[in-house]
Amino acid sequence: MKCEIIYWDKPGRENTEATIDAVLKRAEELNTRHFIVASCTGRTAKLLRERAQDAEIVCVTHQTGFREPGKCEMDDEVRAGLVAKGVHVYTGTHFLGGVGRAVRMKFNGLEADELCANTLRILGQGLKVCVEIAVMALDAGLIPYDREVIAIGGTGSGADTAIVCLPKHGKDFFSFEVREIICKPRTRQ
Repeated sequence: MKCEIIYWDKPGRENTEATIDAVLKRAEELNTRHFIVASCTGRTAKLLRERAQDAEIVCVTHQTGFREPGKCEMDDEVRAGLVAKGVHVYTGTHFLGGVGRAVRMKFNGLEADELCANTLRILGQGLKVCVEIAVMALDAGLIPYDREVIAIGGTGSGADTAIVCLPKHGKDFFSFEVREIICKPRTRQ
């Protein structure tokens, strides 16, 4: 099999529309209709919904308190609008940044989840995000088990990375399969 991989010159939101284009092209080739997208403002999820009306879309936000204690970054009206359009919006603890992040911040230690996150970042922040949100969506029961899906993530804001993957539950993390890289930045932020 030959597949095209698109490499963006730089990471960031300026790649969002082209990333969605590449995702939809590959989804059509694979006959895939399950997408997981990282989005805190809802913009990327909304764009995907507009362009893939019959798709099953899960939007994974930052966890509440990520930027500011007690506050979710996604506006309630934006969330309601996405849900009204059939997008499942999930907000929960980051799979690769739960208690390990607390240990690092309090004691300057390094736990297994943060080690895994930093290892995935070797391939780019967006790829780490794609893997993480796919595990989170599967653990929440929002995507089917044992089926390929497309995960879309980014570096900072917007989307610049997409993969075809076979997610596994968090307890089976090391059985997760990144089957294809659709696109990613050539450089890190």
